[in-house]
Amino acid sequence: MPAISVMIKPASDLCNMACRYCFYRDEAQNRDIKSFGIMEEKTIYEVLRKILSFAQYRCVIAFQGGEPTLTGLSFFKKVVQFEKELNVNSCKIENAIQTNGYILDEEWCRFFKDNNFLVGISLDGNQAIHDANRLDKQDQGTFSRVMESIGLLKKYEVDFNVLCVVTALSALNIKKIYRFYTAQGLDYQQYIPCLDPLGEKRGGHSWSLTPEVFEKYLKDLFDCWYEDAMKGNLIYIRYFDNLLAIMLNQQPEACGMLGQCSKQLIVEADGSVYPCDFYALDEWKLGNLVYDSLEDIEKNREEKKFISISAIPHPDCLKCKWAFICRGGCRRDRSYQVNAPLEKNYFCAAYYRFFSYAYPKMEKLIQKLVAEGKI
Repeated sequence: MPAISVMIKPASDLCNMACRYCFYRDEAQNRDIKSFGIMEEKTIYEVLRKILSFAQYRCVIAFQGGEPTLTGLSFFKKVVQFEKELNVNSCKIENAIQTNGYILDEEWCRFFKDNNFLVGISLDGNQAIHDANRLDKQDQGTFSRVMESIGLLKKYEVDFNVLCVVTALSALNIKKIYRFYTAQGLDYQQYIPCLDPLGEKRGGHSWSLTPEVFEKYLKDLFDCWYEDAMKGNLIYIRYFDNLLAIMLNQQPEACGMLGQCSKQLIVEADGSVYPCDFYALDEWKLGNLVYDSLEDIEKNREEKKFISISAIPHPDCLKCKWAFICRGGCRRDRSYQVNAPLEKNYFCAAYYRFFSYAYPKMEKLIQKLVAEGKI
């Protein structure tokens, strides 16, 4: 395994916030063991030992949650120490962390800078939009705390991007959010649609997305991004960046844009491994890195057919003019029942109309970027 990518949840579903739409809290409630607590030192050692024994030239390790900073900074100092000790193949190790930013301080930011961590920080827009859903345990908004953390990340020149969860509220105000980000100099942006709870009918919560609202979000955000790009200010938005890659006959890096699920290792705090962050469920457990080899875990992945099932397109997709760029979308949007057959993407109509709207403009942008020698 020359390159390997792994997501580690060192604090399981534990969090110091109480976001209304938290998909992982819902996912954990659908397991026999709701939370695996804080990862022990011996567990992270064994996880890293097995991962680094396989990685030949590149290893990407992303820490996520719950809230990974709840392990304490000492845990991450141990991680860096173990990585140096266990990197038997001298591969390039890239560390990343996704955090809500609630407890970041100068010591954390110095550590991120000194150890080249890429930081993703969750921010849902301006104060009114962010505080509508991203609350602390006392039901108070967290915007001010997060912005203080962003200020510290800037002060210590940490590489970071912002992650916005797209809800009904943020979708309808996405132009305002985009302009807020760019005014703050937040030019590296990711947007992920919120997820309804497993097994529920879609669209049943105040924050839920409907296809109609999702379509408006895609078009409005695209208009902002496209206008800036045509003026020479190409803001990084992961989804649009990957669309450009597809149109240039390159492989997209974002999961959900490949036409099938990618090979992922999602590691819980006890060492349990799952095939996807959206499927960290008992039914899909692949093994445990404390006890099992990576070979056995990959064998279980094949036996469960998680990837091969995801590659089966819906019949309507076979005759769709936008299939080459849409590729069916994320598996989680094709089924909300754990073991049910995959259906057509919930947002299919929104994607179809979005591509019809945006594709000609994307072609113009590519022509411009090629003429300027930027791609």
